[in-house]
Amino acid sequence: MSRVAKKPIQLPKGVEINASGQLATVKGPKGTLEHTIHELVEMVRDGDVLTFSARNESQAANALAGTTRALINNLVVGVSDGFQRKLELVGVGYRAQAKGNSLNLTLGFSHPVDYELPEGVTAETPSQTEILIKGCDKQKVGQVAAEIRGFRPPEPYKGKGVRYSDEVVVRKEAKKK
Repeated sequence: MSRVAKKPIQLPKGVEINASGQLATVKGPKGTLEHTIHELVEMVRDGDVLTFSARNESQAANALAGTTRALINNLVVGVSDGFQRKLELVGVGYRAQAKGNSLNLTLGFSHPVDYELPEGVTAETPSQTEILIKGCDKQKVGQVAAEIRGFRPPEPYKGKGVRYSDEVVVRKEAKKK
């Protein structure tokens, strides 16, 4: 059986979970998120503790129990604490500016790049070369960070581009004569 599914989820204060049929709705101070639980997985609530188990002994049910537990845990962490990704701009003249629901990027192209943020995701720019993406949905935050990085990924010779703050760019040596 999945060892991930055996670990129970402790609900923090201020977080409610409602399960109607196979739809789990998690409400907290940061927002509300929903997830449809697969029919092979059973979720049991005992006070402030959630446990997950497979409805039968198939390998697919065991795998889905662990996956569902991880996804519901991400929902609980998202509505209580939220998620964030930090991006860094490396390069001369590369800057970012957050304006309301859009992000204005200058990345060395002949035109500025305007990125519209999806609903539930916010962006902050503590400095001109840093972008902080915040939200309660882990998947959306990661997708927005990947799309922004995709405008100008770091190149291997000088390391210029948009990179995650914890990303290591392996540099190549220049061509020799």
